[in-house]
Amino acid sequence: MTAPANMPAVGVAGITAAAAVAPIVWGTTYVVTTQLLPAAHPMTASVLRALPAGLLLLAMRPGIPPRGWRLRTAVLGMLNIGCFFPLLFIAAYRLPGGLASVVGALQPLIIIALTLMLRWGRPSLAHLLWGIVALIGVSLVSVTGGASFDLLGFGASVLGTVSMASGILLTRRWGTPPNTHPLNSTAWQLIVGGAAIVPLIPVFDRGPWDPTAGGLAGYAWLTFIGGALAYSLWFQGARTLAPTGIALLGVLSPVTAAVLGWVVLGQALTLVQIIGFVVALGGSLGGQLTPAYRSRAALRQAIS
Repeated sequence: MTAPANMPAVGVAGITAAAAVAPIVWGTTYVVTTQLLPAAHPMTASVLRALPAGLLLLAMRPGIPPRGWRLRTAVLGMLNIGCFFPLLFIAAYRLPGGLASVVGALQPLIIIALTLMLRWGRPSLAHLLWGIVALIGVSLVSVTGGASFDLLGFGASVLGTVSMASGILLTRRWGTPPNTHPLNSTAWQLIVGGAAIVPLIPVFDRGPWDPTAGGLAGYAWLTFIGGALAYSLWFQGARTLAPTGIALLGVLSPVTAAVLGWVVLGQALTLVQIIGFVVALGGSLGGQLTPAYRSRAALRQAIS
C-alpha cells in the first residue's frame, strides 16, 4: 500500500477504501446532471456542490485556519475546487466521446512528473507503469469512434488535470494545519473554491434556473454526498496516501460513469469497454499495492 512505512496495513487499507468512495461518487455526476438537474447551468451546479458543503462542514468543525496557513488553504481551495471545477465543465462540454476522462487519467503521470521536477520524492518505476496501464484502460472505456478534438476543450482538460494534480501534491506535502481538525481544513477549501466560482455563473450559465423536485434532489446529492462526504474522504486520503496512489484511485470515476451509463441510461457496452474496465481497475489496484518510493529516505524527503 502507498503510505508512510510506519502506518499499519489495516489503517492504510481503510483509508484507501474510504478515499476510493470519492471518485466512485463523482462518477455519478454525469447521470445526476443529465437526468435531474436543469440544463445549461454548470457553474450553479459547481457552486452548490462546493459552497453549501463547505459551510456544513464548517458548522460541524468551526474555526478559521491559523496564521501561516490561510494562504495555503486558499491555494488548495483554488487548485482543488475553484479552478478545477470550471475547467472540468468546460472540457466536458467541448470534448465529446469521453476524451476529457482520458486526459484526466493522465493525472498520476503528471504527479510523477511534478514530483521529479520539484524534487519532492522519487516515485517508483512500477507506479509509472501502473499509471500507463490505468490510462490505457480509461481510454478503452471512454473514447468512442465519434470523438472529436477541440483545442479550447483540450486545453481546459489539461489545465484542470494539472490543477487537481498540483492540489493533491500540495495537500500531501502540507498536510493539515496544527491543532486543526481535517474537516475544518476541507470546509475552507470548499468555501474558498465555491465562492471563487460564483462570479462565473452569469458568464457560463444560460436560461432560467427552475429546478424541479428531482433537480433539488440532484443538487442535494451533489452537496451532501458528492461534496461534503466525498471531499472529506478524498482529502483524508490525499493527506495520508502517496500522491500517485491517490491519483490512481481517480480512474474509478470514469469507470463508474460508464457503468451507470450502461445500467441506468441503457447505453451500449462493448467488448472493448469491458476490457478497458478490467485494465483500468487493474492499474488502480496495482498502484495501491505498489510502494510509492524507492526508499524510506526518499519518502522522508518527499513529505519533509
